[in-house]
Amino acid sequence: MAEKGIPQLTFRAVLLAIILAMVLSAANAYLGLFAGLTVATAIPAAVVSMGVLRLLGGGTILENNIVQTGASAGSSIAAGVIFTIPALIILGYWQDFRYSWVLAIAGLGGLLGVLFSVPLRRTMIVEDPLPFPEGKAAAEVLKAGDNPGPGLKILGISAAIGGVVKLASGSGLRLIPETWAQAGFLANGKGLAYLGTNLSPALLGVGYIVGLNIGIVVLSGAVLSWHIAIPLYQAFFLDSDPTLAAAVAGAGAEDTAFAIWSAKIRYLGVGAMLVGGVWTLFSLRKSLVSGIRSGIAAARKGSGEFVAETERDLPMKWMLIALVLFVIPLLALYQAITGLWHVSIPMTIIMIVAGFLFVSVSAYLAGLVGSSNNPVSGITIATILFASLVLLGLLGRDSEIGAVAAIMIGAVVCCAAAVGGDNLQDLKAGYIVGATPWKQQLMLGIGAFSCALIMAPVLNLLAQAYGIGPPTAEHPNPLSAPQATLMASVAQGMFGGKLPWGMIGLGALVGAAIIAVDEWLKARGAKFRVPVLAAAIGIYLPLELMLPIFLGGLLAHFVERWHKVTNADDEARERVHRPGVLFAAGLITGEALMGIAIAVPIWATENRDVLALPESLHFNQWIGLAVLALVGWYLYRTGKKAQPEAVSG
Repeated sequence: MAEKGIPQLTFRAVLLAIILAMVLSAANAYLGLFAGLTVATAIPAAVVSMGVLRLLGGGTILENNIVQTGASAGSSIAAGVIFTIPALIILGYWQDFRYSWVLAIAGLGGLLGVLFSVPLRRTMIVEDPLPFPEGKAAAEVLKAGDNPGPGLKILGISAAIGGVVKLASGSGLRLIPETWAQAGFLANGKGLAYLGTNLSPALLGVGYIVGLNIGIVVLSGAVLSWHIAIPLYQAFFLDSDPTLAAAVAGAGAEDTAFAIWSAKIRYLGVGAMLVGGVWTLFSLRKSLVSGIRSGIAAARKGSGEFVAETERDLPMKWMLIALVLFVIPLLALYQAITGLWHVSIPMTIIMIVAGFLFVSVSAYLAGLVGSSNNPVSGITIATILFASLVLLGLLGRDSEIGAVAAIMIGAVVCCAAAVGGDNLQDLKAGYIVGATPWKQQLMLGIGAFSCALIMAPVLNLLAQAYGIGPPTAEHPNPLSAPQATLMASVAQGMFGGKLPWGMIGLGALVGAAIIAVDEWLKARGAKFRVPVLAAAIGIYLPLELMLPIFLGGLLAHFVERWHKVTNADDEARERVHRPGVLFAAGLITGEALMGIAIAVPIWATENRDVLALPESLHFNQWIGLAVLALVGWYLYRTGKKAQPEAVSG
């Protein structure tokens, strides 16, 4: 239990949490813009905290819990920002990321996420508890924290590997390329074949963390796009599109495949995501209503009742005051965009209502499948669609600011939903180890706002060094920002933009079919599931990003087989994967931080080749593939040889 004598919210714990939150948010921002995925950071943060506080004389389990709570905001704020705000650049509304605006959207959105999630703790963790797998895993790491050394060693080695490989790759020294690819025309040019993989260790790490199920689903979506839809379009429909046919005339097989994907096929993923976002809300309607009712009932509980230290949430009256204080600046922000009170006030109301509803959805999903698998992007799509429909009536279809206004609403809701789901995950860990809820809630708010402070500079650095969104002459291989590109397309399409609605409609049918298959698997009680939003991401993104994620999941499966983990034993699976997850987290963090470090000299010199070695020192793509295979072998070896008892971090 959280006795008053056990330190929790200490100065050193808060300071360490802020530092880790900023570092991990920057890393996740890079990863999300690059691959369209972010990963939970609570466990790596807990391991680092145990090691650092031990050097400072030793920390209590509740101090370490506070650190991982604050630091875990890094992934949620990064997700909320990079899924939406780059859309304003893609739409041409901004030329760079404006500091005060990004701070307001991310900071206030994150704080609203904390406030909206507080009433949900009792129903989702205490009265009708959900699994919250990452919260339980973080609690186990904290409880077994007597010897964090092995875990820190794993993190340090893997972070170094991820950083070195990134430095050697195409955006750094260019010793090895960033991708391996083979493509060719078949049947006298009427057929097209392509196979490629990104050589990023971070993507292997992502795959190991999300597991084989998700890996199979995202790869299947990519196969649908790249091995079925693109060849079919090239063989039978390309001649019906003179503009695209002229653009690919004389191009190689790989360039042709990417041109068809960019102009047409990726919009199948847009349609599938739209259906997936709506389905997410519909399928959770009963749980959502139940969660809201329980939260309201908890808020109305008599204030004269004695409440144990381990059950004390932030006081409701202070929450309501904070809600008003946080909403007023957002109303001013929306008014600055539109200049019309009859538009900015409904925008604010939509943001508040959608924020509370979707924080509840996000928290419920985080409880079921974990924060890393939480489809926040689907929630945001639904928000932008609903906001667009309201704004269409207020502004008209030809409005120049309609799409921007919809994105602004979606951005705040996305940040709130991401933080809300993460907050419940942390509160689950705290509940298990006997922490005080209000102290965790306060720490998450501090962590979220700290991350918001650095988001704009990090995004500007990445945008100037690598580019964000569609390729340009200056940045031919940009960070793709898939979710933000999708949000921009949806919002623009609602306000007079030209989109391939036929492809989007076909993608919606594909999404509906995937949902039907998943519901059939659910009815049969199958362990393997087909989440529609994961499949849609696979359809929407290049095959080269999905293949290493699948391979990472395959490595995780092989580790389970080696340790003879049964399908039904989820606790054993989590224990077995702890060393591998730490190694994977290190690969992700090391590569992402090196990517940001590489961006600094590129930005300072305005020269993308500033670090590149002479061409005579560049190795071919097969050497790069061998390097990735070596990293994969080391990841598998770590998971295979390290015993759960030896990796208390």
